[in-house]
Amino acid sequence: MSLMTPSTAQPKPDPAPTTPWWKGAAIYQIYPRSFADSNGDGIGDLNGITAHLDHVAALGVDAVWLSPFFTSPMKDFGYDVADYRDVDPIFGTLADFDALIARAHALGLRVIIDQVYSHTSNEHPWFQQSRASRSGDKADWYVWADAKPDGSPPSNWQSVFGGPAWTWDARRQQYYMHNFLKEQPQLNGHNPAVQQALLDTARFWLDRGVDGFRLDAINFAMHDPALTDNPPAPATNRARTRPFDFQLKLHNQGHADIPPFLERIRALLDEYGAGFTVAEVGGEDSDREMKLFTKGGTRLDSAYGFDFLYAERLTPALVADAVARWPDAPGIGWPSWAFENHDAPRALSRWTTPEHAPAFGRMKMLLLACLRGNIFLYQGEELGLTQVDIPFDALLDPEAIANWPMTLSRDGARTPMPWIGTAPDLGFGSETPWLPFGGDHSALAADQQHADPDSLLHWTRQVLAVRNAHPALRQGDIRILHSDDAVLAFERRDAGERLLCVFNLGDTTRGWPSDLAQTGAVLLSANAASAAALPPYSGLVLRA
Repeated sequence: MSLMTPSTAQPKPDPAPTTPWWKGAAIYQIYPRSFADSNGDGIGDLNGITAHLDHVAALGVDAVWLSPFFTSPMKDFGYDVADYRDVDPIFGTLADFDALIARAHALGLRVIIDQVYSHTSNEHPWFQQSRASRSGDKADWYVWADAKPDGSPPSNWQSVFGGPAWTWDARRQQYYMHNFLKEQPQLNGHNPAVQQALLDTARFWLDRGVDGFRLDAINFAMHDPALTDNPPAPATNRARTRPFDFQLKLHNQGHADIPPFLERIRALLDEYGAGFTVAEVGGEDSDREMKLFTKGGTRLDSAYGFDFLYAERLTPALVADAVARWPDAPGIGWPSWAFENHDAPRALSRWTTPEHAPAFGRMKMLLLACLRGNIFLYQGEELGLTQVDIPFDALLDPEAIANWPMTLSRDGARTPMPWIGTAPDLGFGSETPWLPFGGDHSALAADQQHADPDSLLHWTRQVLAVRNAHPALRQGDIRILHSDDAVLAFERRDAGERLLCVFNLGDTTRGWPSDLAQTGAVLLSANAASAAALPPYSGLVLRA
């Protein structure tokens, strides 16, 4: 099902001859299992994505990011890779991937794919060889260590998904490390042979036409070889739901040898001319690590953390603090921002109530588009999709199952895209998909919103068109002018253009801040915002 003919989706030129295409780009994340199913097996696939790329191009985004589609036993739904250089049969074939690349490029879309360099599946041939012998060619491709004299694990490190980060392997009579599931053994990123194998993998996909990479959990890529115990974390006002939360992760991640490896990745991308790299970096030390990983123009191009993804509320202080940490200064990297993704509950379900969701969604989209940096939209965010409540007996997310009921399920944000509101399968391609449809998602389906000029879908297209047309929004600097309990105002400036962006994030009407000028041509107004009044959940962009 296509909502837009290919002839109406035209490739966009690069922003300027001297500006990299990715700087200020809007990137659309696709979770392949849930985007579109072309063969009726209940799981989305590459051909389903290709058939719907015109919808993505029509939004006005610059690129798509594909979550993993590689060969995998799917213990963590693709983030446990068993073959870095092939497509899992449930998603299709390498020929299908090549067709996707060709179609995306014809529509003016770049393609970014995930690379998971911190761990593999325990079914990867590398791990099978590594566990077979302490003296084989790949014996030290993973993190192995002897037990302590009492048989306990080599260190006190804890897994993100719960329990020790060590599992005993009877074949080698040693423990192997895993920062996530026990089925995701930790690669020894310090090993030059491992680094070269990963770089060769990157080259394989670059040669197939990929335009860049998102590096998953890259701060977990290397550990302290001395296996030093982590110290306890000081108490905070946040609930601790996992043993992982009780430690400062000083020694099992964020090692000083990671940046030199990132420089090797950057050098490889530079060979291909216009590649893009963005790091996913979480944890208590994420701000420092993101700056380190993007420092100086010789490492990664950008990084994003979890400032907004797990925030319980969207507040002026949250936004002001986040953007202030990425000043336009020499040596500071370029930020990326996401309000939603496959690992976090849908923003409209976290940040507002159902009756306010339509207005909040419009304001939220405008705010995201006005931030300095790259912006990521997660599939269905342009439709205002809400979090789906998945009962425990239907959960598939291993983290949610392990930590039930304290961890919100990632499954609820991974449910199928609704394409046709009146179809039994909502146009997804199968009436019984791998996760259930959202009960309110038929009314939010793409075809319903395409037919409604006042929909969030049309608003998203309008907002991104304005962002693309104004260098101040794509590449300009940012300065916070006003921030209180509800109202946020900042300016964006570039090449003589100054834009004033004002938002009311609260649920009551607010007056125009007395410290801001009230003149300027209106570029965009969400929910009737004006210089006279700022209704609840509204926003305004003025050319000052």
